[in-house]
Amino acid sequence: MPELPDVVVYLEALERRIVGRALRGVRVSSPFVLRTVEPPIAAVAGRRVLGLRRMGKRLVWELEGDLFLVMHLMIAGRLRWGAPGAKAPGKIGLAAFDFDEGTLLLTEAGSKRRASLHLVAGASSLADFARGGLEPLEAGEAEFVARLRLENHTLKRTLTDPRLFSGIGNAYSDEILHRARLSPLRLSSKLDDAEAARLFAATREILLEWTDRLRRETGEGFPVKVTAFRKGMAVHGRYREPCPVCGTPVQRIRYAENETNYCPLCQTEGRLLADRGLSRLLRQDWPRSLEEMEERLKS
Repeated sequence: MPELPDVVVYLEALERRIVGRALRGVRVSSPFVLRTVEPPIAAVAGRRVLGLRRMGKRLVWELEGDLFLVMHLMIAGRLRWGAPGAKAPGKIGLAAFDFDEGTLLLTEAGSKRRASLHLVAGASSLADFARGGLEPLEAGEAEFVARLRLENHTLKRTLTDPRLFSGIGNAYSDEILHRARLSPLRLSSKLDDAEAARLFAATREILLEWTDRLRRETGEGFPVKVTAFRKGMAVHGRYREPCPVCGTPVQRIRYAENETNYCPLCQTEGRLLADRGLSRLLRQDWPRSLEEMEERLKS
């Protein structure tokens, strides 16, 4: 799922192309993507784009006439910039936004249709999309720590809960926790002041570093490879590859459609965290340390 750095770079690329330009119309290819009927989507025709903003992981377009387009890419939604009148591609095309200068294409890979588009009237309508999460790059340390301790959950869940923090998802939370040298399963209420300060610093560092990196990679172009698995990440998507800090093989916890990656030496004092599926299967045979895991693999 595109997270804060990805959405920021998308918005910056769009700003160079569509702010101040008239949206000639929207061609909807999938009946699942448009989630509102009033105002009708045809109402956007001819209206200029006045501004763009981010709400969590959503992209918001402000149009003339007090209209707002709200787009959520979810896991597999992506944006492409094409020539004027470009056709939405095959099965993955959801919608096309036509401008005189080019066409923005909204696509979604896979069979599940989760990406969404809403058209609403009035800025007050945007409140329906606000999840209440704290903007991690706008908050001071005291505010961040207070939000961190607002509820007692694992750090992984806390960082990715949009009601608590805005724009952080599965990928960057792994990177943040690795930088902070904290276990993803550590409870937020158990952090001491030094650990909480370390997590605050790591959150800012990771989000700023990756936003800057993606900006440099994109340049004046349009983001073409938006993915949760990027070269240069320390642990996310790097199961059994060496940790760039200590060389220990990166481990994982799998659940539902996601997995959490971590370094046992840097984050959990050498302990392996129980993978729900495997630990349930292996029960008492689940290895408790990295050394025991390596021995099992060798045999």
